[in-house]
Amino acid sequence: MVKLFASPSNYVQGPDVLMHSADRIGKFGKKVLLLSSPSVLKIIGNDFAEYLKKNDFDVEVVNFTGESSESEIDRVTKIGQTNVDNVVIGLGGGKVSDSAKAIADNLNTTVVIAPTIASTDAPCSRLSVIYTDKGQFDHYRFYKKNPDMVILDTKVISHAPVKFLIAGMADAMATNVEATDTRKSDGTNMLGGKSTLAGEAIGQKCEQTLFKYGSLAVAANVVGSATPELDKIVEANTLLSGIGFESGGLAAAHAIYNGFTALSGEIDQLSHGQKVAFGTLCELVLTGSDHRRFEKYLSFDLEFGLPTTLEDLKLGTASDEELMKAATQACDPSDTMVNLPVSVTPTDVMNVMKAVSEFSHEYQIKNGLGD
Repeated sequence: MVKLFASPSNYVQGPDVLMHSADRIGKFGKKVLLLSSPSVLKIIGNDFAEYLKKNDFDVEVVNFTGESSESEIDRVTKIGQTNVDNVVIGLGGGKVSDSAKAIADNLNTTVVIAPTIASTDAPCSRLSVIYTDKGQFDHYRFYKKNPDMVILDTKVISHAPVKFLIAGMADAMATNVEATDTRKSDGTNMLGGKSTLAGEAIGQKCEQTLFKYGSLAVAANVVGSATPELDKIVEANTLLSGIGFESGGLAAAHAIYNGFTALSGEIDQLSHGQKVAFGTLCELVLTGSDHRRFEKYLSFDLEFGLPTTLEDLKLGTASDEELMKAATQACDPSDTMVNLPVSVTPTDVMNVMKAVSEFSHEYQIKNGLGD
Protein backbone atom coordinates (compact mmCIF):
# COMPACT_ATOMS: atom_id res chain seq x y z
CA MET A 1 0.00 0.00 0.00
CA VAL A 2 1.47 3.33 -1.09
CA LYS A 3 0.21 6.54 0.49
CA LEU A 4 0.46 9.75 -1.53
CA PHE A 5 0.03 13.39 -0.55
CA ALA A 6 0.51 16.52 -2.65
CA SER A 7 0.24 20.29 -2.29
CA PRO A 8 1.29 23.49 -4.09
CA SER A 9 4.90 24.52 -3.51
CA ASN A 10 3.88 27.94 -2.18
CA TYR A 11 0.57 29.23 -0.85
CA VAL A 12 0.03 32.94 -0.13
CA GLN A 13 -3.23 34.32 1.26
CA GLY A 14 -4.20 37.70 2.66
CA PRO A 15 -5.44 41.19 1.81
CA ASP A 16 -3.52 43.06 -0.94
CA VAL A 17 -1.09 40.19 -1.57
CA LEU A 18 -1.67 40.32 -5.34
CA MET A 19 -0.23 43.79 -5.72
CA HIS A 20 2.71 42.85 -3.50
CA SER A 21 3.66 39.66 -5.32
CA ALA A 22 6.39 40.84 -7.70
CA ASP A 23 9.29 39.57 -5.60
CA ARG A 24 7.65 36.17 -5.15
CA ILE A 25 6.78 35.75 -8.82
CA GLY A 26 10.08 37.20 -10.00
CA LYS A 27 11.93 34.22 -8.56
CA PHE A 28 10.44 32.10 -11.34
CA GLY A 29 11.11 34.41 -14.26
CA LYS A 30 10.23 37.73 -15.86
CA LYS A 31 8.44 36.76 -19.08
CA VAL A 32 4.82 36.30 -18.11
CA LEU A 33 1.79 34.97 -19.95
CA LEU A 34 -1.18 36.35 -18.01
CA LEU A 35 -4.35 34.37 -18.78
CA SER A 36 -7.59 36.00 -17.68
CA SER A 37 -11.14 36.65 -18.84
CA PRO A 38 -12.26 40.06 -20.15
CA SER A 39 -14.42 40.66 -17.06
CA VAL A 40 -11.59 39.89 -14.62
CA LEU A 41 -9.14 41.99 -16.65
CA LYS A 42 -11.51 44.91 -16.30
CA ILE A 43 -11.88 44.45 -12.53
CA ILE A 44 -8.28 43.72 -11.52
CA GLY A 45 -6.32 42.04 -14.31
CA ASN A 46 -5.27 45.12 -16.28
CA ASP A 47 -4.12 46.81 -13.08
CA PHE A 48 -2.19 43.68 -12.14
CA ALA A 49 -0.54 43.57 -15.56
CA GLU A 50 0.54 47.20 -15.20
CA TYR A 51 1.86 46.48 -11.71
CA LEU A 52 4.00 43.65 -13.08
CA LYS A 53 5.27 45.81 -15.95
CA LYS A 54 6.29 48.54 -13.51
CA ASN A 55 8.32 45.87 -11.73
CA ASP A 56 10.23 44.98 -14.92
CA PHE A 57 8.15 42.04 -16.09
CA ASP A 58 7.50 41.39 -19.77
CA VAL A 59 3.76 40.64 -19.75
CA GLU A 60 1.63 39.13 -22.51
CA VAL A 61 -2.06 39.42 -21.60
CA VAL A 62 -4.21 36.70 -23.17
CA ASN A 63 -8.01 36.71 -23.07
CA PHE A 64 -9.54 33.44 -21.86
CA THR A 65 -12.50 32.40 -24.00
CA GLY A 66 -14.40 30.70 -21.19
CA GLU A 67 -13.84 26.94 -21.50
CA SER A 68 -10.96 24.77 -20.29
CA SER A 69 -10.99 22.73 -23.49
CA GLU A 70 -8.17 21.21 -25.49
CA SER A 71 -8.66 23.73 -28.30
CA GLU A 72 -8.41 26.71 -25.93
CA ILE A 73 -5.38 25.22 -24.19
CA ASP A 74 -3.66 24.58 -27.53
CA ARG A 75 -4.46 28.12 -28.73
CA VAL A 76 -2.86 29.78 -25.72
CA THR A 77 0.05 27.31 -25.67
CA LYS A 78 1.05 28.49 -29.14
CA ILE A 79 1.11 32.08 -27.88
CA GLY A 80 3.37 31.06 -25.01
CA GLN A 81 5.68 29.18 -27.37
CA THR A 82 5.98 32.19 -29.68
CA ASN A 83 6.78 34.54 -26.80
CA VAL A 84 9.02 32.02 -24.98
CA ASP A 85 7.20 32.78 -21.73
CA ASN A 86 8.65 31.27 -18.56
CA VAL A 87 5.79 31.99 -16.13
CA VAL A 88 2.10 31.32 -16.77
CA ILE A 89 -0.29 33.14 -14.44
CA GLY A 90 -3.94 32.11 -14.31
CA LEU A 91 -5.97 35.02 -12.90
CA GLY A 92 -9.66 34.29 -12.40
CA GLY A 93 -11.91 31.32 -11.65
CA GLY A 94 -11.63 27.55 -11.76
CA LYS A 95 -11.56 27.08 -15.52
CA VAL A 96 -8.85 29.71 -15.89
CA SER A 97 -6.87 27.85 -13.22
CA ASP A 98 -7.29 24.50 -14.95
CA SER A 99 -6.34 25.97 -18.33
CA ALA A 100 -3.28 27.77 -16.95
CA LYS A 101 -1.99 24.52 -15.42
CA ALA A 102 -2.39 22.70 -18.73
CA ILE A 103 -0.71 25.49 -20.71
CA ALA A 104 2.24 25.62 -18.31
CA ASP A 105 2.55 21.85 -18.53
CA ASN A 106 2.64 22.07 -22.34
CA LEU A 107 5.32 24.76 -22.09
CA ASN A 108 7.21 22.87 -19.35
CA THR A 109 7.35 26.03 -17.28
CA THR A 110 6.18 27.62 -14.03
CA VAL A 111 2.52 28.15 -13.21
CA VAL A 112 1.14 30.65 -10.71
CA ILE A 113 -2.56 30.51 -9.89
CA ALA A 114 -4.20 33.72 -8.65
CA PRO A 115 -7.92 33.14 -8.00
CA THR A 116 -10.15 36.21 -7.92
CA ILE A 117 -13.04 34.18 -6.50
CA ALA A 118 -13.11 31.34 -3.97
CA SER A 119 -15.54 29.24 -5.98
CA THR A 120 -13.65 25.96 -6.50
CA ASP A 121 -10.79 23.86 -5.18
CA ALA A 122 -9.04 23.80 -8.58
CA PRO A 123 -6.17 26.24 -7.82
CA CYS A 124 -4.06 23.95 -5.60
CA SER A 125 -4.29 20.61 -7.40
CA ARG A 126 -2.03 18.87 -9.91
CA LEU A 127 -4.91 18.07 -12.23
CA SER A 128 -7.29 19.88 -14.54
CA VAL A 129 -10.86 19.11 -15.51
CA ILE A 130 -10.97 19.24 -19.30
CA TYR A 131 -14.25 19.96 -21.05
CA THR A 132 -15.37 19.89 -24.65
CA ASP A 133 -15.81 23.24 -26.38
CA LYS A 134 -19.52 22.93 -25.58
CA GLY A 135 -18.87 22.53 -21.84
CA GLN A 136 -19.37 18.79 -21.42
CA PHE A 137 -16.99 16.94 -19.10
CA ASP A 138 -14.35 15.17 -21.18
CA HIS A 139 -11.56 13.93 -18.91
CA TYR A 140 -9.18 14.68 -16.06
CA ARG A 141 -5.66 15.73 -17.02
CA PHE A 142 -2.93 14.94 -14.50
CA TYR A 143 0.47 16.59 -14.00
CA LYS A 144 3.78 15.71 -12.38
CA LYS A 145 3.56 18.57 -9.90
CA ASN A 146 1.15 20.96 -8.24
CA PRO A 147 1.22 24.70 -9.02
CA ASP A 148 4.43 26.45 -8.11
CA MET A 149 2.50 29.19 -6.32
CA VAL A 150 -1.09 29.99 -5.39
CA ILE A 151 -1.92 33.59 -4.47
CA LEU A 152 -5.28 34.47 -2.92
CA ASP A 153 -5.98 38.14 -2.32
CA THR A 154 -8.80 38.14 0.22
CA LYS A 155 -9.51 41.83 -0.41
CA VAL A 156 -10.22 41.06 -4.07
CA ILE A 157 -12.28 37.98 -3.16
CA SER A 158 -14.31 39.90 -0.55
CA HIS A 159 -15.65 42.17 -3.30
CA ALA A 160 -16.62 39.32 -5.63
CA PRO A 161 -20.30 38.33 -5.90
CA VAL A 162 -21.27 36.21 -2.90
CA LYS A 163 -22.65 33.47 -5.16
CA PHE A 164 -19.08 32.46 -5.97
CA LEU A 165 -18.09 32.04 -2.32
CA ILE A 166 -21.21 29.95 -1.71
CA ALA A 167 -20.46 27.78 -4.75
CA GLY A 168 -16.95 27.23 -3.37
CA MET A 169 -18.39 26.23 -0.01
CA ALA A 170 -20.63 23.70 -1.73
CA ASP A 171 -17.69 22.25 -3.64
CA ALA A 172 -15.60 22.12 -0.47
CA MET A 173 -18.40 20.46 1.52
CA ALA A 174 -18.06 17.41 -0.72
CA THR A 175 -14.39 17.00 0.23
CA ASN A 176 -14.69 15.10 3.50
CA VAL A 177 -17.75 13.13 2.36
CA GLU A 178 -15.95 11.82 -0.72
CA ALA A 179 -12.62 11.27 1.03
CA THR A 180 -14.31 9.32 3.83
CA ASP A 181 -16.08 7.06 1.36
CA THR A 182 -12.87 6.57 -0.62
CA ARG A 183 -11.13 5.35 2.54
CA LYS A 184 -14.04 3.06 3.40
CA SER A 185 -13.87 1.47 -0.04
CA ASP A 186 -10.06 1.24 0.10
CA GLY A 187 -10.12 3.31 -3.06
CA THR A 188 -7.38 5.49 -4.47
CA ASN A 189 -7.03 9.24 -4.30
CA MET A 190 -6.49 11.50 -7.30
CA LEU A 191 -2.74 10.82 -7.06
CA GLY A 192 -3.25 7.09 -7.58
CA GLY A 193 -2.41 6.11 -4.01
CA LYS A 194 -4.00 5.78 -0.59
CA SER A 195 -4.77 8.70 1.71
CA THR A 196 -2.30 9.78 4.38
CA LEU A 197 -3.34 10.75 7.89
CA ALA A 198 -2.61 14.34 6.90
CA GLY A 199 -4.98 14.09 3.95
CA GLU A 200 -7.68 12.66 6.19
CA ALA A 201 -7.24 15.40 8.80
CA ILE A 202 -7.35 18.16 6.19
CA GLY A 203 -10.68 16.91 4.83
CA GLN A 204 -12.16 16.85 8.31
CA LYS A 205 -10.87 20.34 9.14
CA CYS A 206 -12.32 21.62 5.87
CA GLU A 207 -15.79 20.38 6.79
CA GLN A 208 -15.59 21.68 10.36
CA THR A 209 -14.59 25.12 9.12
CA LEU A 210 -17.47 25.33 6.66
CA PHE A 211 -20.10 24.44 9.24
CA LYS A 212 -18.60 26.79 11.86
CA TYR A 213 -17.76 29.91 9.86
CA GLY A 214 -19.82 29.71 6.66
CA SER A 215 -22.64 32.02 7.74
CA LEU A 216 -20.35 34.76 9.04
CA ALA A 217 -18.12 34.54 5.98
CA VAL A 218 -21.07 34.96 3.62
CA ALA A 219 -22.26 37.97 5.62
CA ALA A 220 -18.80 39.51 5.35
CA ASN A 221 -18.71 38.89 1.61
CA VAL A 222 -22.10 40.57 1.18
CA VAL A 223 -20.70 43.83 2.58
CA GLY A 224 -17.24 43.42 1.00
CA SER A 225 -15.31 42.93 4.25
CA ALA A 226 -12.21 40.72 4.47
CA THR A 227 -12.95 39.46 7.99
CA PRO A 228 -11.18 36.61 9.83
CA GLU A 229 -14.21 34.40 9.14
CA LEU A 230 -14.05 35.11 5.42
CA ASP A 231 -10.34 34.38 5.50
CA LYS A 232 -11.03 30.96 7.05
CA ILE A 233 -13.65 30.06 4.45
CA VAL A 234 -11.44 31.18 1.58
CA GLU A 235 -8.75 28.84 2.89
CA ALA A 236 -11.26 26.02 3.35
CA ASN A 237 -12.66 26.46 -0.17
CA THR A 238 -9.26 26.63 -1.80
CA LEU A 239 -6.39 25.08 0.16
CA LEU A 240 -8.11 22.60 2.48
CA SER A 241 -10.53 21.40 -0.17
CA GLY A 242 -7.89 21.42 -2.89
CA ILE A 243 -5.46 19.28 -0.94
CA GLY A 244 -8.27 17.33 0.68
CA PHE A 245 -9.93 16.14 -2.52
CA GLU A 246 -6.67 15.39 -4.30
CA SER A 247 -5.01 13.53 -1.45
CA GLY A 248 -8.26 12.11 -0.06
CA GLY A 249 -10.09 11.09 -3.22
CA LEU A 250 -13.33 11.82 -5.06
CA ALA A 251 -16.39 9.58 -5.19
CA ALA A 252 -20.06 10.07 -6.12
CA ALA A 253 -20.57 13.83 -5.63
CA HIS A 254 -18.17 14.82 -8.40
CA ALA A 255 -19.09 11.85 -10.59
CA ILE A 256 -22.71 13.03 -10.48
CA TYR A 257 -21.57 16.55 -11.31
CA ASN A 258 -19.76 15.13 -14.33
CA GLY A 259 -22.96 13.30 -15.23
CA PHE A 260 -24.93 16.55 -15.21
CA THR A 261 -22.59 17.99 -17.85
CA ALA A 262 -24.06 15.45 -20.29
CA LEU A 263 -27.31 17.43 -20.18
CA SER A 264 -27.95 20.76 -21.86
CA GLY A 265 -30.43 23.53 -21.27
CA GLU A 266 -31.08 25.70 -18.22
CA ILE A 267 -28.90 23.48 -16.03
CA ASP A 268 -25.93 24.98 -17.85
CA GLN A 269 -26.61 28.19 -15.94
CA LEU A 270 -25.64 26.54 -12.66
CA SER A 271 -22.09 26.56 -11.31
CA HIS A 272 -19.82 23.61 -10.61
CA GLY A 273 -20.37 23.99 -6.86
CA GLN A 274 -24.14 24.16 -7.15
CA LYS A 275 -24.26 20.85 -9.01
CA VAL A 276 -21.75 19.26 -6.63
CA ALA A 277 -23.98 20.25 -3.69
CA PHE A 278 -26.80 18.09 -5.04
CA GLY A 279 -24.30 15.33 -5.83
CA THR A 280 -23.14 15.34 -2.21
CA LEU A 281 -26.70 14.83 -0.97
CA CYS A 282 -27.05 11.94 -3.41
CA GLU A 283 -23.82 10.39 -2.18
CA LEU A 284 -25.04 10.50 1.42
CA VAL A 285 -28.17 8.56 0.42
CA LEU A 286 -26.31 6.11 -1.81
CA THR A 287 -24.08 5.15 1.13
CA GLY A 288 -26.93 4.85 3.64
CA SER A 289 -26.20 7.85 5.85
CA ASP A 290 -28.64 8.24 8.74
CA HIS A 291 -31.31 10.96 8.79
CA ARG A 292 -29.49 13.20 11.25
CA ARG A 293 -26.33 13.33 9.14
CA PHE A 294 -28.24 13.85 5.89
CA GLU A 295 -30.36 16.65 7.33
CA LYS A 296 -27.25 18.46 8.58
CA TYR A 297 -25.96 18.78 5.02
CA LEU A 298 -29.42 19.49 3.64
CA SER A 299 -29.90 22.35 6.12
CA PHE A 300 -26.54 23.80 5.14
CA ASP A 301 -27.50 23.77 1.47
CA LEU A 302 -30.91 25.30 2.14
CA GLU A 303 -29.40 28.08 4.26
CA PHE A 304 -27.27 29.22 1.35
CA GLY A 305 -29.79 28.64 -1.42
CA LEU A 306 -27.97 25.70 -2.96
CA PRO A 307 -29.83 23.18 -5.14
CA THR A 308 -31.55 20.42 -3.20
CA THR A 309 -34.29 19.48 -5.70
CA LEU A 310 -34.47 18.67 -9.39
CA GLU A 311 -36.41 21.89 -9.82
CA ASP A 312 -33.47 23.83 -8.33
CA LEU A 313 -31.27 22.16 -10.94
CA LYS A 314 -33.66 23.27 -13.72
CA LEU A 315 -34.54 19.60 -14.21
CA GLY A 316 -38.05 19.67 -12.81
CA THR A 317 -39.52 18.55 -16.12
CA ALA A 318 -36.64 16.25 -17.07
CA SER A 319 -37.66 12.82 -18.32
CA ASP A 320 -36.34 9.57 -16.90
CA GLU A 321 -34.41 9.20 -20.12
CA GLU A 322 -32.59 12.49 -19.50
CA LEU A 323 -31.88 11.67 -15.86
CA MET A 324 -30.63 8.24 -16.91
CA LYS A 325 -28.27 9.90 -19.38
CA ALA A 326 -26.70 11.89 -16.53
CA ALA A 327 -26.68 8.86 -14.21
CA THR A 328 -25.04 6.67 -16.85
CA GLN A 329 -22.22 9.14 -17.39
CA ALA A 330 -21.80 9.47 -13.62
CA CYS A 331 -21.28 5.70 -13.42
CA ASP A 332 -18.68 5.57 -16.19
CA PRO A 333 -16.04 3.04 -15.03
CA SER A 334 -13.31 5.64 -15.59
CA ASP A 335 -14.96 8.13 -13.23
CA THR A 336 -14.79 8.34 -9.44
CA MET A 337 -18.08 6.59 -8.63
CA VAL A 338 -15.89 3.49 -8.21
CA ASN A 339 -14.66 4.93 -4.90
CA LEU A 340 -18.02 4.40 -3.21
CA PRO A 341 -17.98 1.66 -0.56
CA VAL A 342 -21.12 0.20 -2.20
CA SER A 343 -21.80 -0.87 -5.78
CA VAL A 344 -24.33 1.26 -7.64
CA THR A 345 -25.91 1.21 -11.08
CA PRO A 346 -27.13 4.12 -13.20
CA THR A 347 -30.67 3.15 -12.17
CA ASP A 348 -29.67 3.44 -8.50
CA VAL A 349 -28.24 6.90 -9.13
CA MET A 350 -31.31 8.09 -11.03
CA ASN A 351 -33.63 6.82 -8.31
CA VAL A 352 -31.59 8.57 -5.62
CA MET A 353 -31.67 11.85 -7.54
CA LYS A 354 -35.46 11.68 -7.53
CA ALA A 355 -35.64 10.58 -3.88
CA VAL A 356 -33.34 13.39 -2.66
CA SER A 357 -35.44 15.92 -4.54
CA GLU A 358 -38.69 14.63 -3.08
CA PHE A 359 -37.29 14.45 0.46
CA SER A 360 -36.12 18.06 0.21
CA HIS A 361 -39.57 19.19 -0.91
CA GLU A 362 -41.17 17.41 2.05
CA TYR A 363 -38.51 18.67 4.49
CA GLN A 364 -39.05 22.27 3.42
CA ILE A 365 -42.83 22.00 3.75
CA LYS A 366 -42.51 20.32 7.17
CA ASN A 367 -40.15 23.04 8.41
CA GLY A 368 -42.08 25.97 6.97
CA LEU A 369 -39.38 26.92 4.48
CA GLY A 370 -41.85 27.94 1.80
CA ASP A 371 -41.39 25.11 -0.71
